[in-house]
Amino acid sequence: MAAQEGKYNIKAAALMLGIQPGTLRAWERRYQMVAPVRNEAGHRLYTDEHIKILKWLIKKVNQGFTISQAVSLMGHNQSQMDPETLNLKQDNPLISLSDSLYEALIHFEHDRINEIINKLFSIFTMEKVIIEIFSQMQKKIEDSFSAGKIVSAQRYFSLSLIKARVETIIHSFPINVHQNKALCINWSTNGDSIELLMFTFYLRKRGIQVINIGKFSSEDESDQILDMIHPDLVIISCEVQEELKDALLVVNHLTKKHRDLTIGLGGKAVNAMKKSNKDQYSSFIFGQTINEWEMWLLERMVF
Repeated sequence: MAAQEGKYNIKAAALMLGIQPGTLRAWERRYQMVAPVRNEAGHRLYTDEHIKILKWLIKKVNQGFTISQAVSLMGHNQSQMDPETLNLKQDNPLISLSDSLYEALIHFEHDRINEIINKLFSIFTMEKVIIEIFSQMQKKIEDSFSAGKIVSAQRYFSLSLIKARVETIIHSFPINVHQNKALCINWSTNGDSIELLMFTFYLRKRGIQVINIGKFSSEDESDQILDMIHPDLVIISCEVQEELKDALLVVNHLTKKHRDLTIGLGGKAVNAMKKSNKDQYSSFIFGQTINEWEMWLLERMVF
């Protein structure tokens, strides 16, 4: 029987792990660290890889970590891990697969890349792969390029492939004309915003229709586009510090002109703002993690 074939029901998995089935269900709902397959009756079936991941997490819990800390530790970059965790690489498929994916990306191994990504999706939830693993991979690629470890061609190929994979999934979600509608604006003139792409995936996964455009050239154009689209949300992502002033001016204009509109603000330039500016625009900043995104949207009763 293949390692990726679901073969343990939740009772058997809980017995092997030494926890209650209800605890396992609660962990999955809250932290989405594994994605059990379902049989024809809809019951969870766990693979050997799932059991390996869960055993590693429980070991960390038994060492005194909370389950949230253990899940976070599992997803961190190796350089941030304690020495014991580094020695557990063979017991942690996420680290091993992430390392393999990085090597395949920088060596242009297209078939190997698809094989590893497909395996990641077979083990972990879609949200974990795209929002956490892909985001960390993008950061690792950017850091490697900045440090001179890889050249621009390797960076471009790697980021383009990740972006294409995420966009394919985003476009696979069905469109419902009765859904809330978000207008997502990439305010960067020098490239794509990975953070905005991840947030776009999150919105689409939550049933929000998304329309992506570039930045407005004038206030009149912004009003014209909004009158055409009638969005419920406008999400602005700014990556470049020099362009942030113009982006904030648009936020100010939209706030005054369209009072019922929910406006979101994010991107590297926003995250790097001085505290005084951040405090001024805090109600617009949607954050960088799933939990921050969800709280931001729930507070605005978007879903």
